[in-house]
Amino acid sequence: GAEGSTLMSYFSKNQIQALKPKITFSTLRDLQCPVLHSNDLQGKPEESCSTEELFEWLGAVMNQVSLDNKSSSFLSTYCCPEPNTVVEKAFLCTITGFIIPEKIIQLLEQLCCYFGEPKLAYWLTLTVHGFADSPVSWRESEHGFHKGGENLYNFVIFRNLDYWLQMAVGAHDDCPP
Repeated sequence: GAEGSTLMSYFSKNQIQALKPKITFSTLRDLQCPVLHSNDLQGKPEESCSTEELFEWLGAVMNQVSLDNKSSSFLSTYCCPEPNTVVEKAFLCTITGFIIPEKIIQLLEQLCCYFGEPKLAYWLTLTVHGFADSPVSWRESEHGFHKGGENLYNFVIFRNLDYWLQMAVGAHDDCPP
């Protein structure tokens, strides 16, 4: 009745806006990037970096932590792993909101278009974070918040379309097989 239509108008005005993903773009100039080889997950001294080194580096880049290891920095003395290369221009796009798996697949497909002509990118990444206090994670287990609420996966896609899939969950959570 009238109560239902009042509720509907309230939700259509107030809630639908909140569900629209927020998109932010930034350009990172002269960014130090780890050298990666798709068939080398462990990395090789003076040749390529490991998956763990990449994951740590990504966290620093996404949180806009300086990579120059200045002793005067109170925030971080982190520096880019070796070997690395300086990329003149890198794009960082952040989409915040409730995003269904089909949209993530669509995003991956669109990102792979960057490997077309001109072939500028050697690799790219797509990181998907679940909310830290999400009630569910993978499989049938509840998501344990405990300390950090880690709940994410990261694709690293290479020019030859090989890819790495990295996952991070809290110590009390299940991880997919």
